[in-house]
Amino acid sequence: MEVILLKDIKDLGKAGERKVLADGYARNYLIPRGLAVEATKERLKETEEKNLKAQKIKEKEIKAAENLKQQLDGKTIKISLRTGGGDKLFGAVTTKEIADILDKQLKIKMDKKKIEINEPIKHLGEYKIKIKLYSAIQAEVNLVVSSSE
Repeated sequence: MEVILLKDIKDLGKAGERKVLADGYARNYLIPRGLAVEATKERLKETEEKNLKAQKIKEKEIKAAENLKQQLDGKTIKISLRTGGGDKLFGAVTTKEIADILDKQLKIKMDKKKIEINEPIKHLGEYKIKIKLYSAIQAEVNLVVSSSE
């Protein structure tokens, strides 16, 4: 029996894939649990249209991420914080603060979860900050931490 998977199933396939399976497995397990439907001409056409729509959305997201990468790559953002003697900061620079700085200085709203810092920023200086825009697209900005005193 040929079925179309509605959900990802480990060791079987991903949602939207067509599979030829044993009749009993399909009728008694997958279909009653809502994991698959029988592959008819209408459902195959519907699934193909969904896949095309999803592909177009993915292409738009990739294009938007590429444009954002061009805007961000190599830019320098600056923050001034209080220090506790020498070059040590009171506290640390967080991803939320970096997101706020990006919004204020470059007018780019960024989710703090997309910002990656290797180690907590607790000293004055320059740091490279990676921003994950899409699964394989990353931008890199320079963060300059200076003393406000």
